[in-house]
Amino acid sequence: MVSATRRGIPKAATGIVGLDDITLGGFPAGRPTLLCGGPGCGKTMLALTFLINGIRMAGEHGVFVSFEEQSAELAANADSLGYQVGEHIAARQLIIDHVRIERAEIAESGEYDLEGLFVRLGHAIDTVNARRVVLDTLEALFSGFSDTTVLRSEFRRLFAWLKDRGVTALITAERGKGDLTRFGIEEYVSDCVILLDHRVEDQITTRRIRIVKYRGSAHGTNEYPFLIDTDGISVLPITSASLAHTPSSDVVSTGNSDFDTMFGLGGYYRGSSILVSGLAGAGKSTLGAMLVESACARGEKCIYFAFEESPAQISRNMRSVGIELDKYVASGLLLLESARPSLYGFEMHLARMARDLHTFGPRHVVIDPISAFSGPSQEIHSALMRLVDICKSTGITALFTSLASTIAEMDADERDISSLMDCWIFLNTVESSGRRNRTLSILKSRGMSHSNHVRAFALTDHGLILEDTLRTAASSPES
Repeated sequence: MVSATRRGIPKAATGIVGLDDITLGGFPAGRPTLLCGGPGCGKTMLALTFLINGIRMAGEHGVFVSFEEQSAELAANADSLGYQVGEHIAARQLIIDHVRIERAEIAESGEYDLEGLFVRLGHAIDTVNARRVVLDTLEALFSGFSDTTVLRSEFRRLFAWLKDRGVTALITAERGKGDLTRFGIEEYVSDCVILLDHRVEDQITTRRIRIVKYRGSAHGTNEYPFLIDTDGISVLPITSASLAHTPSSDVVSTGNSDFDTMFGLGGYYRGSSILVSGLAGAGKSTLGAMLVESACARGEKCIYFAFEESPAQISRNMRSVGIELDKYVASGLLLLESARPSLYGFEMHLARMARDLHTFGPRHVVIDPISAFSGPSQEIHSALMRLVDICKSTGITALFTSLASTIAEMDADERDISSLMDCWIFLNTVESSGRRNRTLSILKSRGMSHSNHVRAFALTDHGLILEDTLRTAASSPES
């Protein structure tokens, strides 16, 4: 699919979630793009994804030329992401060609001739009428040459040949020492340069992508985390800089009619961000499950992201308070996703969640709890801001739970997180008449009047039961 920006620059969409956002449409159509990075950062898989998405989404056939991996190995790697390369090859939509180059067999004398490669590549392009081409990698192609003058000349000739053929080319290159690439020349003759990075911080790995340059087009300039898993590649784009979200005046139920009455309009604003914080065991997850059950009962899709309990454990625990989630999972209205916080850094979890929000299309989401993540508070705050922005821009009602101290002992990090939220509910436990009772209060609800009472509540077999006042809690029936 080729589109044009407001300045008329044609672009070939990658079909990768988030990447088309930060490139403002994709790679430059009919021009070469350089994809550089160290080993294991995902260059080859991103390049294959670009070709496969071109076939599936835009009807543009492709050619992949590898100078290192065998064709069968590449096909097997791509199939691990569900790309079914063999079917596209059989349908004459894709060619994967391995060109064997042995450094010991190359002698540097006179001018290096690329004509053999041009003939072979041109034949492959003509065979399937390809519009997209990948060359993987340049180092293997020019491994036997050290004369920078010859290299620069041949790089320019290769890139000019690709432009003359009118194909959108993606060329991979290894990261150099002090330079973007090993030769330090490729980035100067490329129209678009994208840098991939795979770093380890505090024993947690994170893949990141950055657009170094893009001739003739505006683009995102920050680093963005990206994810490679069995569902493919997804990039977490930047948040909206303009804060131009259109707020909704619709109201959705909290999932409990008594609790609804504590809000002036009878529930949460649709598309708002809600924080439920409090002590352990106060009922934070229950409030999240209440919202999910109520929404699913109306036929609205929901995602519940859990970071401390498995989906089966969540379903079992919620049944004890009269909330049935399994039937909505079975019907496809509810997606229960569970992962350990230590599996990725928070930004990688954020990329995974953003991808699921894009593909599943929920109206409501619960993140339980955000306090499970450790790391620099500034990074977590920034990542949460991105997630809130993604939800607001798509009209998703988002409920976050967080393990917190008492209001009097609340630290700066907790207050910073609460400032991102439209509605803040605080749960607590207090001792009265020899027993510990749960309490609930609404600390803020932007754009809506709300109760300022501290209400006692009980979690029973029939759900949440609110008491009229805190002093009546001693007689409440707790299950």
